[in-house]
Amino acid sequence: MSNVTLQLNGIGRTFRQGKSRLEVLRDVDLTLNAGEIVALVGPSGSGKSTLLHIAGLLEKPDAGDIAICGEAATQLDDDARTRLRRHHMGFVYQYHHLLPEFTALENIAIPQIIAGSPRREAKGRAAEMLEWLGLSERATHRPARLSGGEQQRVAIGRALANAPKLLLADEPTGNLDPHTAGDVFDVLIQLVRGAGLAALIATHNPDLAARMDRTVTLDDGHLV
Repeated sequence: MSNVTLQLNGIGRTFRQGKSRLEVLRDVDLTLNAGEIVALVGPSGSGKSTLLHIAGLLEKPDAGDIAICGEAATQLDDDARTRLRRHHMGFVYQYHHLLPEFTALENIAIPQIIAGSPRREAKGRAAEMLEWLGLSERATHRPARLSGGEQQRVAIGRALANAPKLLLADEPTGNLDPHTAGDVFDVLIQLVRGAGLAALIATHNPDLAARMDRTVTLDDGHLV
């Protein structure tokens, strides 16, 4: 059985601005194996978020092929792409994007319910996630009553609630102070390694990048 979780071959993406063309990604190749945590670095505007969106099937490339857990995904229709995201991927963003009217526990349970888990089972799994995240006492708190670090830990729990094979994270500690960022990153890495996921994490923080298994850099549209 293949160990490859994410395969990108020859990915290209161009945006049009009036009469000009901006080639953001050029012939990008990337392979992520199960259990591997890879840092994605590059200057602002280099295309890191675009590459994460393409890897996460949120945006279609202009050229190239994508495979998720061995399944060719480039030409899939929207329903099939949604199915792959729901069952195989988790996403963490710079801003937590928690639903403000729901508690921490409910925010982690909702993606499971959407994926078909019974409500009681989803809430049980959410409670376990909160315990692993050190947030059991915050289970009934809505996001506004949580600190920035706590909000981001709940967002990590939500991303991992459906036991994905691939985690995509875009500056997951970018909105946090250095100390809190370090604590949240510790939790993220511990959970990812414990679950044996493949993870692609965009970051501007060289200290965090150095703690991952390897680093890839976007430079003038190419991945080096």
